[in-house]
Amino acid sequence: MALSQVSLGATVPVGSDASLRRSVFKAQSVNFSDKSWASVLPLDLKTKRGKLRNKSVVCMSVQQASAPKVAVSPLELDNATEPPLNIYKPKEPYTATIVSVERIVGPNAPGETCHIVIDHGGNVPYWEGQSYGVIPPGENPKKPGAPNNVRLYSIASTRYGDYFDGKTTSLCVRRAVYYDPETGKEDASKNGVCSNYLCNSKPGDKIKITGPAGKIMLLPEDNPNATHIMIATGTGVAPYRGYLRRMFMEAIPTFKFGGLAWLFLGVANTDSLLYDEEFSKYLKDYPDNFRYNIALSREQKNKRGGKMYVQDKIEEYSDEIFKLLDGGAHIYFCGLKGMMPGIQETLKRVAEERGESWEEKLSQLKKNKQWHVEFSVSLEIWVHPFLSFR
Repeated sequence: MALSQVSLGATVPVGSDASLRRSVFKAQSVNFSDKSWASVLPLDLKTKRGKLRNKSVVCMSVQQASAPKVAVSPLELDNATEPPLNIYKPKEPYTATIVSVERIVGPNAPGETCHIVIDHGGNVPYWEGQSYGVIPPGENPKKPGAPNNVRLYSIASTRYGDYFDGKTTSLCVRRAVYYDPETGKEDASKNGVCSNYLCNSKPGDKIKITGPAGKIMLLPEDNPNATHIMIATGTGVAPYRGYLRRMFMEAIPTFKFGGLAWLFLGVANTDSLLYDEEFSKYLKDYPDNFRYNIALSREQKNKRGGKMYVQDKIEEYSDEIFKLLDGGAHIYFCGLKGMMPGIQETLKRVAEERGESWEEKLSQLKKNKQWHVEFSVSLEIWVHPFLSFR
C-alpha cells in the first residue's frame, strides 16, 4: 500500500494474452519449501503453431464481477496444510512479468490507485492474506551501490489469481506523490519509488518479487460458518478482496463458506471506492452471507456532524459487532496505521458504555486469535519521510 496525493497517469487495460491461459498441474501434493514442484506449472500461452489462442475463457475484469462459483485450478494448491513462506528472498528474488496495470478509481478520487496483475508462472504460490515483496529497480539512496529496499504489498487476489489458474497475483497500489508544502507543486525526486514504478509499469515488463510473507492476516478456514468482520481504509481492502473471492466467487471443493462476511471500507469519496462492483455483486447474490458498509469522509457526516471515517461507521453498528465478537467472530484491520487510534478509541468508548473493560476484551480477543491487524505508515515512508498525505 502506498498512499498520497497524485498526478493522474495513463493506464493500461487488462491484456488479452493472460486471459487465454490454461493450467497443467500433475503433482499430487504440494510442498512449498521445495521449488521443484513448480516445474509442472508451465506458462501455456501459445498453440503449437505459436499463435495465441482465441478461445473465450472465464476471467476476471476489475470493473465487472464474474458469475459466482467459478472453477479454479490447480486444486492441489488447496492441499498444503501450512502456508508458503519466503520462497524467494531479497538476495534471490523471483523475476515475474507484469500482465496488466489498470486505474480503478474515478476522476474525482484524490489519488490514483491501480490494480496490477503479475504473472509468477505458478512459481511463487501464496495464500489469501499474505504479502509479496517488490524490489524496484535502481540504487538504494541510503546505501550507494546497493539495490533498493523491498516494499511489501498485501495481495489482492486468491491463491488462484484473477485468471483462476494459479499463475498470477494481484496488487492494489496507490501512487505516492510528494507535493512541496510551500509551493504546492509536485517534486518528482521525492515521489514514492516503488508505487510509481508499479503504476508506471507496462504489460511484459519484468519485476523482481519476494515472498510470500505473513501469517497474521491468513483467513481461518477451520470453521466455514464463522463470522469475519473486515475493516479497511483505502488499499487496505486488498486482502479482503482475496477473502471474498474465495468465499463467494470460486468453486473450492474443500471450502464452502456458509458464515457471515462483513466489510467496512473507508475512503475519501465515491470515486475512491475500490472493487465496489465486485462487492456490490456479492451483496446482491449472497444477502444472507455478506454485508457491506462504506464511510466516505468527504461526502458523509457522522452523528456528531464531522467527517464520516470508518471508525464512525463501526460505531453505528457497535452493539451488533460486540455481540458477534462475543460469539467468536474474527475481526481484521488493514490500511494506514493512522486509522487505528481512532478505531481503538471508538471500541474503548463502546465497551465502557456496555460496562466492559476494553483492555480485558482486547486481551481475550488476541488470546482467542480473533484479532488480526496489519498496518503501514506508508510503504514508501523510510525512503521519503516527508510524503504529504490527505
